[in-house]
Amino acid sequence: MSTNQETSDNVGRTSSSYDESYSVAERAEPGLPSASAKKLAKGLGWFSLGLGFAELLAPRAIASISGVSNRRTGLIRLYGLREIAAGIMIFSQKNPAAGVWSRVAGDALDLASLGAAAASPDSNKGRLAFATANVLAVTALDVMCAKQLSNGKQGIHAKGSCIVNREPEEVYSFWRNFDNFPRFMRHVESVEDLGGRYHWVVKGPAGTTVEWDAVIVADDPGTVITWRSLENADVDNAGAVRFERAPGGRGTIVKVNLQYNPVGGVLGAAVAKLFGEEPEQQLDDDLRRFKQVMEIGEVVVSDATLLGTGYFEQRPARPAAPEELEAAEKLPSETGTNYRSDYARARGAEGRMMER
Repeated sequence: MSTNQETSDNVGRTSSSYDESYSVAERAEPGLPSASAKKLAKGLGWFSLGLGFAELLAPRAIASISGVSNRRTGLIRLYGLREIAAGIMIFSQKNPAAGVWSRVAGDALDLASLGAAAASPDSNKGRLAFATANVLAVTALDVMCAKQLSNGKQGIHAKGSCIVNREPEEVYSFWRNFDNFPRFMRHVESVEDLGGRYHWVVKGPAGTTVEWDAVIVADDPGTVITWRSLENADVDNAGAVRFERAPGGRGTIVKVNLQYNPVGGVLGAAVAKLFGEEPEQQLDDDLRRFKQVMEIGEVVVSDATLLGTGYFEQRPARPAAPEELEAAEKLPSETGTNYRSDYARARGAEGRMMER
């Protein structure tokens, strides 16, 4: 094979690798369904098994707690078998959506039975109402979990880009060192290299912390990096960052493409948006900080700087407090005296203007 042929083949393989690796984030299919939904499903599975065995072995106690007649113990035992079957389905399937949906069907049957029991003169109305409220609460969890497991591949998608006044190789090298992420990603606390995989610690909603391990899917130096979270991550995610030379050699265009399942799934995403945690806005803010760190070495912050979720209100002008004036006496001023003297002159000039 000739040298030209080898070069052509290498270029072709590099281009193909580039297209395939970036398409990982375009397809945005991390290890779904969501790990948070899976954890909830496991909790519901244990609940099914516990409740099922209780209904099977102690139906009279369950009838008493629920406020229904003791004559329904046979039906309660059947419901116990149903709960056990649902729990086994949840633990035996890789995607336990079918098992959780079977719980939803069982919840509907439970509610119908409780409604029928309410018409019986033998029922305890107070306990029956309490049992119905509990079943409704569990039904809401079952429906939410089942929807997340069934629709997990949708997730949340965010794209962003910026132009950095540095060479692509330099920008790539900085990004590829994941220890740099906390410098410009506001929610990232740390990224630890564990040799072949990376452990992320990220600030979650309401002061919580979420963690996961991720691996590099493709790495083309100076061009593209793609990654994907591993199974059992608190937040399933995948993404890609691409580095392109800007027209005229004026820096580097950085393009980021992310897909993830937020903590709490659809409900968690809605709550986050209420508090200003819009995914695309977060990404734009992170890229803005990345640009500042790359170009000037730090993130510029002031009282009126756009930081994270929005603009901070700039403090209105006010007279200096006595302790501030005392501290200012120790600082040099442009007039060669001190800031307190400058402040006094300014106040005097203001007074003369008012007199006029």
